[in-house]
Amino acid sequence: MKIALTQLSTKDLATLAQRILSNAQSGKYPVIASHPLVSALETSYTEYDKVYTKQIYSGKGKNVAMADQERDTAYANLKSFLNGYRKLPFASNYQLAEELYGVFKTFGLNLGRLSYSSQTAQMKKLIEALETPENKQKLSLLSLDAAFAEMKGKHDVFENLFAEQAEANADLRQMTSASAIRKDLEKTVKSYLNLLTVMKEVPGWELLYTDTNELVKAARNSSLGKNENGNTAPKK
Repeated sequence: MKIALTQLSTKDLATLAQRILSNAQSGKYPVIASHPLVSALETSYTEYDKVYTKQIYSGKGKNVAMADQERDTAYANLKSFLNGYRKLPFASNYQLAEELYGVFKTFGLNLGRLSYSSQTAQMKKLIEALETPENKQKLSLLSLDAAFAEMKGKHDVFENLFAEQAEANADLRQMTSASAIRKDLEKTVKSYLNLLTVMKEVPGWELLYTDTNELVKAARNSSLGKNENGNTAPKK
């Protein structure tokens, strides 16, 4: 029953261990019932199973990036309106647009090019400045209440998603990595297979050895199929 456990993929090792464990606990083989190695295998596999499919990061990056893009768009739209309107001296309240555009200038006209953290810091200050009674009145006179509310709302959505991502990533990093416990599972599986190999000619152990050997062959063939052909072998 030869197999290089170290050469199995993370998923294939988990599959082999799960199949071996299910077979041992099926009740078909009295010789292995209540054996300490089965308990050890169950414990090792359970720990491995908790983390072997986990992502290194939360997977929320796309949502955060999309929220940032929407925030940038809302910011750019309001800034562009003010920039254009302030250049129309014949328009009513054009000077208010000039003053509000000056507020944007104070905190930067290219916030969308900054890092998340830098942009967030500047956007927060910008929003606070625009929320003063004086500037809120200017926004209202220019009928920009909705545009400002949208920019603020998009900023809040981004902040919430970014916070969720940071928390999720922190939780994932605190989990024991699959590679850290893989060796323990490999060792336990190997001990179990060695036991069956040693006992294969003892009455009562023959069928257990034969059935388990088929599971090992399937795992070995799956690994070979991936390594040689570059494709995932058919499910077994």
